[in-house]
Amino acid sequence: MLYRSTTYPLVTLVHDIGRGTIGLHELQRPFVWPNTKIRDLFDSLYRGYPCGFLLLWETGAGLKGIGTNGKDETPSLAIVDGQQRLPSLYAVMTGTEVIRADYSHERIRNSIRPTCGALRSI
Repeated sequence: MLYRSTTYPLVTLVHDIGRGTIGLHELQRPFVWPNTKIRDLFDSLYRGYPCGFLLLWETGAGLKGIGTNGKDETPSLAIVDGQQRLPSLYAVMTGTEVIRADYSHERIRNSIRPTCGALRSI
């Protein structure tokens, strides 16, 4: 099979990023979303609006973890599409810093409470 369609609970995606299973390819652009775009993503999820598909590639070559802390595993799933959304979700839900395009570190603050149970899957 060339591809498979799967629905992942949001908590599973965040957990897999935290473990290090999902990572970014070295060629991907840096994290560039402004905080307003991240707020809008959470607002859309909270309201149940569609937020697009994620495309993950099962590989392992040349991948880096998301966030600034160490991971338990080497990434085996590369984010092909969703490279701004997944780090945004992970950073807000775990309080992890993102590394911006200028290599500065920032902890994203969001007024939407993501652990309220309303955000289930993407």
